[in-house]
Amino acid sequence: MSAITTTPPAAVEYPDSDGQPIAENTLQFEWIVTLKGNIDLLFRDRDDVFVAGDHLIYPVEGDNTTRQAPDVYVAFGRPKGHRGSYRVWDEGGVFPQVVFEVLSPGNRAGEMNRKRAFYRKYGVEEYYTIDPDDHTAEGVLRDGDTFREVPDMNGFVSPLLGIRFEVVGGRIRVLHPDGRPFLSFVELGERERETAERARNAERRAEAARQKAERLAARLRELGVDPDAV
Repeated sequence: MSAITTTPPAAVEYPDSDGQPIAENTLQFEWIVTLKGNIDLLFRDRDDVFVAGDHLIYPVEGDNTTRQAPDVYVAFGRPKGHRGSYRVWDEGGVFPQVVFEVLSPGNRAGEMNRKRAFYRKYGVEEYYTIDPDDHTAEGVLRDGDTFREVPDMNGFVSPLLGIRFEVVGGRIRVLHPDGRPFLSFVELGERERETAERARNAERRAEAARQKAERLAARLRELGVDPDAV
């Protein structure tokens, strides 16, 4: 009697890329990078907050077709570190709680509806869409098994992130909890340059004042006056 052999099922592969571009244009890309970088900066001192951009999320073990790659997402309770993809079963069952999508002209209503349904199904607590061309933002918050629309994003504060959305002069802005605006890398570099220039100017003024004081002290000594006694 011959032995019956079985072939173990092939291991499921979870690709790290969906083959789609990060962004369709430079404005969308700048917003994605700015959001991701500033939120990372906001939580730089917390080891239990993972922030990623254009990164695939797989919610179901064994299923490599159910997936999404949000433009930016935040997972509380998960350690920082590099990942090829975010596999929920390897992350203690924690699905990212906050998701951002930055719209581009190529986005379609059906596509965005599918994304929204995906995030609602798997547990996103806060979902934001930003349209940098129209300077608008929309947000929804979890309410049981469904999403509840944020009625007015102007002045709205994210419950989990503490960041605020503003519309100033017809333009959408995102601000840190302390009121500082989210800045692009170029804007951050300009701020650093301005700060460094102010510091150099202060040093030059201090040095000029020191030299002036030394000249005055020398003149007093020439007149027979002890400058330390004046």
